[in-house]
Amino acid sequence: MPGPEPVPVHGDDTLPSRVDVVVIGGGIIGCSTALELCEAGKSVAICEKGGIGHEQSTRNWGWVRLSRRDPREVPLMVDALRQWDGLAARVGTDLGYRRTGISFVCRTDEDVENHRRWQRHLEPFQIPSRILSRSELEEMAPGGEIDGKGALYTPQDGRAEPQKAAPAIAEAARAKGAAILTNCAVRGVETKGGAVSGVITERGSIACDAVVVAGGAWSNLFCGNIDIDLPQLGVVSHVLRTDPVNGGPEGAMWTNRFAIRKRQDGGYTLSRGSGNTVDIVPNSFRYARKFFSALRMQHRDLHLRFGRRFFHEARRKRRWRMDETSPFEQERVLDPTPSPRMLNDLMGEASKVFPALKGARVAQSWAGCIDVTPDAVPVISAVDGRPGLHIATGFSGHGFGIGPGAGGLMADLVLGRTPRVDPHAFRFSRFTDGSRVAPDEGF
Repeated sequence: MPGPEPVPVHGDDTLPSRVDVVVIGGGIIGCSTALELCEAGKSVAICEKGGIGHEQSTRNWGWVRLSRRDPREVPLMVDALRQWDGLAARVGTDLGYRRTGISFVCRTDEDVENHRRWQRHLEPFQIPSRILSRSELEEMAPGGEIDGKGALYTPQDGRAEPQKAAPAIAEAARAKGAAILTNCAVRGVETKGGAVSGVITERGSIACDAVVVAGGAWSNLFCGNIDIDLPQLGVVSHVLRTDPVNGGPEGAMWTNRFAIRKRQDGGYTLSRGSGNTVDIVPNSFRYARKFFSALRMQHRDLHLRFGRRFFHEARRKRRWRMDETSPFEQERVLDPTPSPRMLNDLMGEASKVFPALKGARVAQSWAGCIDVTPDAVPVISAVDGRPGLHIATGFSGHGFGIGPGAGGLMADLVLGRTPRVDPHAFRFSRFTDGSRVAPDEGF
């Protein structure tokens, strides 16, 4: 696996014959859901086609942030921040979580005013956030050449280590009774009288009363095989990490040219602030109309790419029987190739702002596939007309930080208990009930 190496989680040898809930997907969303369910006394099996945290849950930036979120996500992120504060004690492992603040640099006066307006979404929660002046911004980057009029700064934002988080949450769920089944793809869902009655995996069947599809970028393919149309596309983010550096910034920063955060090992994770890659694939045409609003808003920040991924997905089976090898068994880990062109100028741009980075060695680079919905807001929802079936996916690059809150909300819905936040914005039915589906920058 060329990407970051998560803490290893060994899968169980024995397949349980029955559990209350099967969670499909061993990323931070699936593992957080499983932990909440186990803590509520439910028996759970996590079924992961590859390894725990081997895809985007390990490949993300490691940011835990409220700043610049879609307003619909803010209440759930507030809950997630509360959970992050106690998560290390809860799972019994240091996750590298620190509240260091994150600065979103504003290049123009219009950007400053837009971010000033965004701050109103934090007022109901009494969470401090402010606009840094140009001089304050320069103090954060002494000796650097920063291109900005100011910055949105939220001190409660922070960072954690992706390689540790999902594995630790999975192990905590196992300690409370969860079965962890790695290299165990789910091929499909069984029903009885229209309601979920079990799943068929490559290793056999598991009876259950509920299923949570938390498959990240694979969720569209899985749902399609059970006649559920989940509009979802992938966006590729290109990332690198450095060896330890002395004198670099403590807090994370986003600029139009790069994003940076300090790692627990003393190095830095860097990525493009804007300019992710969108691979043109068959689904790009299938969902073009649904994603039109998002593309119109963000087209300057996206680089379209036509190449091998199109033909790979065009050849891939979209339908399979329960007794057939599924695509999930043929591609255990989604491992996009990072673009040298995208990464080439990152160190140079970051070094202009933070001179301490000059000469830092690039220890590793990778890419990850972000699962995106048409409104860039996740689905955390039961599926109408499919009793026992639930979806938690489409986190659109926001999943790591919000993961504990999202897992908690998904568990609330599975258990039928009062949801911690209003789940209406995350309902699956919004794609078919005539609602306007588009991103909201909160300005």
